[in-house]
Amino acid sequence: MAQKQFMKPIIIYFLLWCNPIFCYYSSIVSVQLNSNTIKLPSPALKGTVSIEETLLNRRSVREFKKDALSIQQVSQLLWASYGITKEMNSPSFLRGGFKTAPSAGALYPLEIYLVAGNVKGLNPGIYKYLPEGHQLTRTYDKDVRKELTEAALNQDFITQAPISLVYSAVFDRTTKKYGDRGRERYVCMDMGHSAENVCLQAVALGLGSCAVGAFDDKMVKNVIMMPNEEEPLYILPIGSPTGGGQLQRK
Repeated sequence: MAQKQFMKPIIIYFLLWCNPIFCYYSSIVSVQLNSNTIKLPSPALKGTVSIEETLLNRRSVREFKKDALSIQQVSQLLWASYGITKEMNSPSFLRGGFKTAPSAGALYPLEIYLVAGNVKGLNPGIYKYLPEGHQLTRTYDKDVRKELTEAALNQDFITQAPISLVYSAVFDRTTKKYGDRGRERYVCMDMGHSAENVCLQAVALGLGSCAVGAFDDKMVKNVIMMPNEEEPLYILPIGSPTGGGQLQRK
């Protein structure tokens, strides 16, 4: 009798799993592995827009539609920012391997946060991007776009954008080898490489972005709840441009 009771839920689950409708919906929610860790979809490694077209069409966009982004688009943007292109387990400072953006000494001082407000398949909140495994870890489960806007001197297009990437740096990773030159030059060079990747990837996805450097450092750090060793550097809101700011596409 006990064996029959044990087998019954297994049979029901098997029948549900074989149902195409169940499979479709399970494929959507399976992105979120648990309450805090999200395995992102694999990024595309070949696109349909040339690098020349992305360079031609890149503009700073400050008006965004209310359209949500897909989890696939978010995955692609984050991969472009700091995704791993060659896996390596050592040395440990590589944190998983070589990435899409170059880094002085391959020390990779950047940390990247996703402020999600309107993404299909992803709850609003703050997430930290983990290149190792191409995944997110949720650090806060509330939409903080308004708070981030206030910290950025009320640039309200940050609230409009469905997501923003917020960059921070652990300067010690670079300065322990390069000293003051690491702080004054190399870390900011690293960030520029990564952010430009995202700007061009956004164009390739039919999206727009705008570089934001005007903000109150302490307020941004508090909104994102960064650890003490991290310093905020950059905010990059991303979304679908409105008609007035629509990218020119061939």
